[in-house]
This record gives sequence, C-alpha cells and structure tokens, in this order.
Amino acid sequence: MKKLIGTVIAAATMLAGTEAAAANYTLWIHGRNGGTTRAGDYNDFSYWGPANTAAGVNKKAVNWDGRARIGSENYRIRDALDCFCTGDNWCYIAAHSAGNLQIGYALSMFGGSERQVKNASPNASGVCGNVSGGRKQPGWNIKWVNVASGAAGGSELADIGEWAVSEPLVSDLVTTTARAMYNHNTTRNVWFYMFAASKGTLYSFVLPGQDDEAVAYHSTGGVSGSAGSSQCNPGDWFCGGTLNLGTAACSDGRAKWGFHTVEMRDDREEYNHSAAGRWGGIIAPVRADVVKYAY
Repeated sequence: MKKLIGTVIAAATMLAGTEAAAANYTLWIHGRNGGTTRAGDYNDFSYWGPANTAAGVNKKAVNWDGRARIGSENYRIRDALDCFCTGDNWCYIAAHSAGNLQIGYALSMFGGSERQVKNASPNASGVCGNVSGGRKQPGWNIKWVNVASGAAGGSELADIGEWAVSEPLVSDLVTTTARAMYNHNTTRNVWFYMFAASKGTLYSFVLPGQDDEAVAYHSTGGVSGSAGSSQCNPGDWFCGGTLNLGTAACSDGRAKWGFHTVEMRDDREEYNHSAAGRWGGIIAPVRADVVKYAY
C-alpha cells in the first residue's frame, strides 16, 4: 500500500505544471557478473533475460563492470540516474545482489549533491547531455527501489574467498566491508523494498540462517549491524532470529536499516539467487512487482 500511495503522489506531482516531455523510467541495476554486459548500453538486458520481457515503464539496463570495486564503477549508476531521474523525469529502481550496493552507495554518498539536469538522450558511453538553461537540482527523482536478494550486507562467501579472489568486487562483498562502505540508513528518504530468497543448499553450511546459495537473509532482508547474523523463516528452531516482514526488527531484536522494508520473504524456499538468463530466481517476483507498480 505504501508503494502504491507513493507512486500516485509522485505521479500527481509530476503532472502538475511540468513539461509534456516528462516521463517515468525503470532502471535495472545488475549484480556481480563476468563482465559480459556492455557498460553504458541501456538496452543490453543479457544479465536478466530476454529484452522484450515486460519489466516496468521505459525500462533501462544500467550496466557496469560486475567484477570491479563498487566505488570505481559507481559513476555508471550516477550517469544513469542523471540521465533518466532528473528534471521532470522520475525513476523506479530494481537492483539485484551487488546492484543493491551500487544504488545504496550512490544515494548515500551522492544523493544529496547538486546534479545537472539531463535530457534523457544518452550517447554511446551512457552519458546524457545537459538540458538548455543549465538547470540543476539536489539529488535524483526516485520513487522507490525494489531489491532482489540484495548484497548490501555482504556475503560470507566473500569472507572465506569462495569466489574468485582476483575479482576486486569480492573484497567489497566481505560482510564487514560492505556494511562499513557507506551509511546504509541514508537513503534520501527513498524506500528500499527487499525481496529475500531462501532456496539455498550448496553453501548452506557457510551462509548463516536462510540463504539463496549466494547471500543470506541478514543481507537480503536489510538487517542492520556491523556484521552478518543468522536470520530465518518462521518456525526454524536452528536460527538466531526470524526475519520479520515490513520494517519490524528481527525476532532477536536486530533492527533493519532505515527506509528498508521486507516486501517478500521466501517462506516456501522457492527462489534461488540467479536470473538464469530468463528473469528467474528471486528476480521473477521482483519483476512481477515492478510490472504492477512501475508505470
């Protein structure tokens, strides 16, 4: 309900006294990958699945080098936000895995800065031109953020070096590093809707509590703290706590970060981490939600 109300209010605000060219966009920010996407190409949806799949109004793929450090590649995310989320244009954001770190970092570190209003016409590098008159604004126009198996809290697989240690991004995904990278409570009043998957088997002995084979509930549920914790579905007797829905703290008292709410908890253990090239895994319910609300 909060998401629907926020969408209606933002839409009404946009329609009041704005230019006819005003538009809404849906930005999809991918996570760790093998560097196969074309950075700066907003039409390359190869990380997610078929490009002709419905995925929100005016969908754009925000591609970056999914092996590099968050800080070194975050300009790609800021370029996209400047392009499509300034002036009279508004954005919905969908992020997966380390894409959660990217949008969280952008908002916390740069969301209060003065941004040049852009014309939503990107060049080959993904950079848009300035609108006439040199208009500027503070931050970006973002309605909400949907997060599929977010890795903003890091992953224990990075802690033990399970992933290729030659990838700089892995060092950012260490749980203590990811959690100290920026103030996760600083979202510029933008709500993060967390979708947490729990169909994990392969690395369950490493990842605490419920997991999706890559990231545990403490991260995908937006649970605060300087390190990870063991969080599970209701009724699991072998966990430190239950990941409660909404903004409520976990049953062990651990709070969620500010403006973070658990929209979906995978109680039936149906969804894993990967898109599998067909908008699959935990990305499937996120996409369905975006199709419903991003218009």
